[in-house]
Amino acid sequence: MIIRPITLRQARAFVYRYHRHNQRTTGGLWALALMRDDELVGVAIAGRPVSEVLQRRGYCEIVRVCVVPDVRNGCSMLYGACRRVAQAMGYERFVSYTLTTEPGSSLLAAGFKPVAKVRGREWSSKSRPRLPGENTEDKVRWEAL
Repeated sequence: MIIRPITLRQARAFVYRYHRHNQRTTGGLWALALMRDDELVGVAIAGRPVSEVLQRRGYCEIVRVCVVPDVRNGCSMLYGACRRVAQAMGYERFVSYTLTTEPGSSLLAAGFKPVAKVRGREWSSKSRPRLPGENTEDKVRWEAL
């Protein structure tokens, strides 16, 4: 398997088709593809963190990682490649999130550590109405330096 660049539009379409519980992403800075014999079998999308605090601290967030079911170690490969690309761009800190029901094995394999549990919530408020979120479950924040 090999890592290649991919457009955000292509990566988002792949996520929409294959991701287990997240459909859409808002924004993104760049994306990577995981190819197996000229077939697209996985993608990763990197972007700025939603948290303004983490943005100010210079984090790169790996927003989505999605791999078709029969690809072993694909997620770990994409997380690791995202870190290397982001490091080459000058990022020193990395963050990603999983649902509390997910083990995070791929993140562990890529050198991330669980650092916090994040309470799920809607982003809408009276002063800033938003569309209902697609996934408001509790999450685990993973970080790597």
